[in-house]
This record gives sequence, C-alpha cells and structure tokens, in this order.
Amino acid sequence: MTYASRVNRREFVRTTAATAAGALIAGSAVSVPGRIVGAFAEEVPAEVKNTRSYNPGMEYRKLGKTGLWVSAVCLGGHWKRVDKVIKAAGAINPYAGPEERADMTVFLQNRKAVVDHCIEVGINLIDFAGDAEPETYCKVLEGRREKMYFAYSHPASELRVPENRTAKKLVELFEAGLKRCNIEYADIWRLMALERGGSHSQADVDAMIEALDIARKKGLCRYTGFSTHDRKWAKMLIETYPDVIQMLCTPYTANSRELPEDSLFDAVRKHDVGILGIKPFASNAIFKGDGSADSEFVKEDNRRARMTIRYILGNECITAPIPGMISPAQVDNMVAAIQQRRSLDDEERAELEILGEEMWARLPANYQWLKEWKYV
Repeated sequence: MTYASRVNRREFVRTTAATAAGALIAGSAVSVPGRIVGAFAEEVPAEVKNTRSYNPGMEYRKLGKTGLWVSAVCLGGHWKRVDKVIKAAGAINPYAGPEERADMTVFLQNRKAVVDHCIEVGINLIDFAGDAEPETYCKVLEGRREKMYFAYSHPASELRVPENRTAKKLVELFEAGLKRCNIEYADIWRLMALERGGSHSQADVDAMIEALDIARKKGLCRYTGFSTHDRKWAKMLIETYPDVIQMLCTPYTANSRELPEDSLFDAVRKHDVGILGIKPFASNAIFKGDGSADSEFVKEDNRRARMTIRYILGNECITAPIPGMISPAQVDNMVAAIQQRRSLDDEERAELEILGEEMWARLPANYQWLKEWKYV
C-alpha cells in the first residue's frame, strides 16, 4: 500500500492525552476543551467523503482491493476487561445462564455507548471475532446498519470446528448467522481459520476458498478474506488465491517488525491485500493497569496505547489496528493517537523497544504464540 492510498493525514505534535472528537467542522481547525475539531483541511476525494460515518477529523485508508475506505483505527469486537468499566460481578457472556452472567442491560449500554462514539468520531468498521459478537453488535446497531462496515466472523460456524469444513456447510452456517443478526449481508466475510492455519488440510483450504466465492456470488458478502495467527500460511494463501483473499486479519504489536526477506508483507503489497491488525496491545500486556477508569495507571496506559498505535500505523501494510475498546474515553484516546505525528522520535522508539520487551515477558501462557509475530 502506498502513500497515495492514504488521505486526511497531517503530522501533529500533541503532548497531552486530551482527546479528539464528536461534531467536527469540515475544513476548519477549531479547538474545544478536551477536543480537536476539524483537524484536517485538505481537499478530500469524493469517494472518501462518501464512506460510512465520514468525519473530516478522521484519517481514512483503503482496505486493499476491497476499495473500502476505513478509519485508521477500527473497532475490534472483543470486550476484554469491560467488567472493569461496568463493575460487573458476573460473566460478560450473552450466552451464559442468568445465574452466572452479569447484568446484560448495563453491558449492552456500554457497547452502545462505545459504538455511538465510534460513529460520532468517524470510526466506521467493526470486526466480529467471537461467537457472541455478531448478534451483540447488530443489536446495538439496529436501525443504523449503514453507519458501520461489518467484517463478519463467527468461530463456531467456521473452520475451527472440524464438522464445518465443507463449502456447503460453511455457507449454510454463514447464512444462518446473518439471519440471526437480522442483516442481509456482511461487507466482509473474513472466515476464521485455526490459529495454526498450516494445520489445515488442502481439502479444508479448498472448502474455505469455495465457500467464500459462493457467498460473494450469492450476495451474502461483498468482499472476502480470512484470519489466522500463522503468517507463513497466510502468505501462501494470498499468493495462491489472490482473487479471493482481499483482506486479512492477523496480529501486529508494539514490538512487531517486518522481516528483511520473505516477509508476509511482500505478498500483501504485491496483491494489494488490506490488513486489520489484531492484538495491537498484545492482549493488554503492554499496559500497567487493568483497564479500570479509576486506575492510577490510566494516564500512563493511555500514553502507551497512543504510542503503540502511532508505531503500528507507521507500517503502511497495516490498514488499521482494531483494538477492543471498552469505553468512549478509549475511543477518544485512539483518535488522539491518529492525530499525533506519525513517526516516533529516537527517545520514543527507545522507550517503545523497552516496553515491547516487557510486554513479551508479561504474556500469559496461552499467548506465548504471539512472540512469533515479533518478525513478520
């Protein structure tokens, strides 16, 4: 992806965590306490202005050959640590029984508040990656489907379940999921494969590619892609099926970097594949606090989050990182990161290198695999 695919970016130097946001005035630069209003004044192409939830204060990037213009940070569907925000006593799982789950009313209010604010500031894509996520977010977006692009996945209906690994079954389950969500189509079906994608047989791959092709032809989705934690397998699929693999969900962290030779990004550039970057904060291992709004580490963690996002956006192959934001304040912090100068200075790079090594050391046992994404 080249600089020509980027619009609305201006280099800023902002040393405060003051956040950006809501009703922006096109073409102006008006300051409001705690907000940055109308930060961008460049001429914007009509195709970008026509993207969903366009906001002149947001940066938009083309998601590879899908042609979709998406915000430089998008919303990841995960709601890890949301219990720290809503002070829930039970499990945050809409599928849990009443006796074990938290107050779903408060939880849905939180999800609606985050989505509302994303739309307000111009964040225009949400990625579904958990079994409860499609129905949850479609519920809070009811009546305003066209405000957000949907990158759809439902793990229980996809390749991680052996019984699903035929094209016919995958398409049937995808269609059933759309009906549960009361939507006619997904903008993107990014079918979820095993974390170790290379463990899939060629028959599994054939089923996946056929299913994606059928779904697009039936109008169940507009664009197609997949997600995996296996970078070598991802590279192979992009090179082998360039017409079907239009986008990819895959990890990229504060301490990831491109391999000098045989990088996944070689294939991404050659075939114009958009990337939504998962795990930007390494499952929160980059942070000191627990996500609570009243934590003593909020200010420091917000700074670390902004520095991480700036670093990731410096890799032009990453269309947008997709953090699972759990409060409107975190949405504002991501907008502030986008509006800061993109390049890190020498002091910031040195600090981020140290934080990255600490991040790897804090990874829990079930996330040790993420260390394989230090070099991509």
